[in-house]
Amino acid sequence: MKHSINVEDIKLYAYHGCMEEEGLIGGHYSVDVLIETDFSSAAEKDDLNQTVDYVWVNQIVKEEMAIRSKLIETVGQRIINRLKETATNSEFKVVIKKLRPPIDGDVTLVSIGIDSRD
Repeated sequence: MKHSINVEDIKLYAYHGCMEEEGLIGGHYSVDVLIETDFSSAAEKDDLNQTVDYVWVNQIVKEEMAIRSKLIETVGQRIINRLKETATNSEFKVVIKKLRPPIDGDVTLVSIGIDSRD
């Protein structure tokens, strides 16, 4: 059976970007992690150890977002890699949104998405 666990709108302040100023000033980000898994056994036994713990997901996102990168694509791939290392029977999609990016124009956000099934 397929189930989903979604950890959405994880709000963070981080220092990603190609411009030197972004590494100094930082910016606001929002991260979504969408998980496809089978938590039938966890639900039946009421056992957290048999499902994907969203506290653990949040911690991985925070740790990887704290490591400065020029590209949010790089950060997204690191998050996917860490998730897949531990939860091998699940599939993940990570979306990173950079809010109010420093580009010329009225842009609310830019985002990337990485799906572990691809």
